[in-house]
Amino acid sequence: MYETHFGLSAKPFGKTPDPRFLYRGRQHAEALARLLFAVEERELAVLTGEIGAGKTMLSRALVDEAGERCRFILVLNPRLTAAGLLKAVAEGIGVSQRRGIGPEDLAERLAALDAEGRFPVVLVDEAQLLSKAVIDELRLLTNLQLDDRNLLGVVLLGQPELRARLRKPAFEAFRQRVGASYHLGPLDREELGNYVAHRLKVAGRIEPLFTEGALEVVHAASAGVPRRVNNLCASALLEAFGRGAAMIDAAIAENVVRDFESVLGA
Repeated sequence: MYETHFGLSAKPFGKTPDPRFLYRGRQHAEALARLLFAVEERELAVLTGEIGAGKTMLSRALVDEAGERCRFILVLNPRLTAAGLLKAVAEGIGVSQRRGIGPEDLAERLAALDAEGRFPVVLVDEAQLLSKAVIDELRLLTNLQLDDRNLLGVVLLGQPELRARLRKPAFEAFRQRVGASYHLGPLDREELGNYVAHRLKVAGRIEPLFTEGALEVVHAASAGVPRRVNNLCASALLEAFGRGAAMIDAAIAENVVRDFESVLGA
């Protein structure tokens, strides 16, 4: 709708986790580097962050950058049972389905994939919702090893509650298996400006579109959470387009924030 008006070739603040728009600022670059290290070293990894911090986008970038050497098994329903987890892993690595499958049933296929130079990685989103039984099953899956390397990797993505849960004594055995972890915090004011500029550049615009005053408003209202930044910036573009404005200034940003607060009761 507004792309031509602002000289854009795509929507810069979409809601889907398109890896093209990944902002490789200090935090996100470090998080991705640790995830890639964990995959390359066949370690168990945990990535946490607030809702909207960019965890899912990082997982997409991880899948892209790990390349053909990894075979990712995406677990998108964290409320599955331990048996459901084993079924998902079996299906992901090409083991025929049958009742009562256990970790030992997967070992032969995992060894065959290893011989082919392929490393399966179980990637679980919203992992703070996993039951203790499923977390224990994931730990047992990491026991599938050769003398010098694991045959199956695990990456958990979750909200801060995941980190709090794993600190409990009941998860000590699992915690000792974690080889890489990172927590994504909010963007500071400088990072937010760079983040917005990056997304605009990917969408085809080099020149600034938001004034410094507008960015101040967006940072204060979003608390530096990328998804909130996207929502506010996308609405500001619509507001500016409706007004026929060439730039988003503080007044437009403030109006958008008021609209969000009136609707969401923020």
